[in-house]
Amino acid sequence: MDARKKQILNAIIKDYIANGEPVGSRAVAKKYGLGVSPATIRNEMSDLEELGYIEQPHTSAGRVPSDKGYHYYVDYLMQKEQIGQQEAYLIRESLSNHLNEMEAYLRSCCSMISHLTNYTTMIALPEQGQGKLEKIQLLPLDNYRVMAVLYTSIGTIRHKVISLSHPIAAQQLSQIESMLADRLTGMDIGRFSYGLLKRIISEFDRRQRLLDEAFGLLDQAFTDDLSQRVFTDGALHMLSQPEFRDVDKLRGVFEVLEAEDKIQNLLAKSEEAPVSVAIGGEMPDESLKNCSIVLANYYINGKKAGTIGVMGPTRMSYPKTISLVEFIAKELSNSLTQLNKRR
Repeated sequence: MDARKKQILNAIIKDYIANGEPVGSRAVAKKYGLGVSPATIRNEMSDLEELGYIEQPHTSAGRVPSDKGYHYYVDYLMQKEQIGQQEAYLIRESLSNHLNEMEAYLRSCCSMISHLTNYTTMIALPEQGQGKLEKIQLLPLDNYRVMAVLYTSIGTIRHKVISLSHPIAAQQLSQIESMLADRLTGMDIGRFSYGLLKRIISEFDRRQRLLDEAFGLLDQAFTDDLSQRVFTDGALHMLSQPEFRDVDKLRGVFEVLEAEDKIQNLLAKSEEAPVSVAIGGEMPDESLKNCSIVLANYYINGKKAGTIGVMGPTRMSYPKTISLVEFIAKELSNSLTQLNKRR
C-alpha cells in the first residue's frame, strides 16, 4: 500500500472511530489536510474498497473500515496513546488494594479497567494449580462430611466439601491435617500429582484406615475442578454503542457474556505477544461479529497466570484500549510476582 492510501485509510478509521458515521471524501479532505482534492481522495477510496480495506454500507454513502482495514490500522498505522503520569498513579494505587485476596483483587481490577475504557472487561483468575500451598484446613461439617480449605501464595482459596464413606473422628482429622501441612506447605501446587501424593501419604506409619482417608481427602481436594474462573464487568457499556441499537445484536452479545465457557473461548484467543487483538469475523462466536477484543496475559514469576480481555465494537478506540490493557497487564504481573516472592 502506498503512502497516500495509508494516509487516507488512517483518516477514515480515525474519523469513524470518533463519530460512528460513514466517512466521505470531502470530510477527509477538510479535516485531515492531505494536500489533495476530494476527487483524488475518492479515487483512492475506490482502490481501498477494491482491496478490501473499506466498505460502502449504502449507495451514495461514505465508507467504513472493514475487519481487514482495522487490522491493517492496528498492525501498521496506529500510534498507541501514552499513559499519563496521573493515570498510571491511579492504576497502581488501585492495584494495591485487596492484594491478599485474589478474587476480590481481580474483581476490583476488572471494574477499574471497564471504567477506564468504557468497554466490557473480563479477567480469568489464575488456574487453581498456580502458586505455593500456604495453609490447609480440614473442617468437620458433620460425621460424614469434611470441608478442605487450601490457601495459596497468590491469594486464591480453594474449598471443597468432601463426602466420607464412614465417620472420621475429630482427632483423626486433626492428625491428617497436621500430616499434610508438614509435608505440603510451601510446595508448588503445580507439582502435585496422584503419584506424589500417594508417596507422601505412604511414608507415614498410621493405621490403614487413616491412610485411606488421608489419600481420599488429598485426591479430591487437590486434583478436582482445576478450571479457571472468569469475572466480567461493564456489559452495560454496550448499550451506549450505536452498533448495538439493534436489540437482536445486543441480545446475542449478552448471551455470550452470560456463559462462562464462551468467555473462556474469547480469552483463549490470547497469544504470547504482549497484546493481541481479535476483530469482527475472528471472534469465536457469530454473535460477536460486530465486536473486537483486546487481550493481554498476566504472569506470576514469568509463567502465564491468566488473561485480561476488553471487548467493544469493532469501532473501538484501539490506541487507548491497547495501551491501557498492556500497561495494566504488566503492572498486575509485577504486583502478583512480588506478592508471591514475599510469601
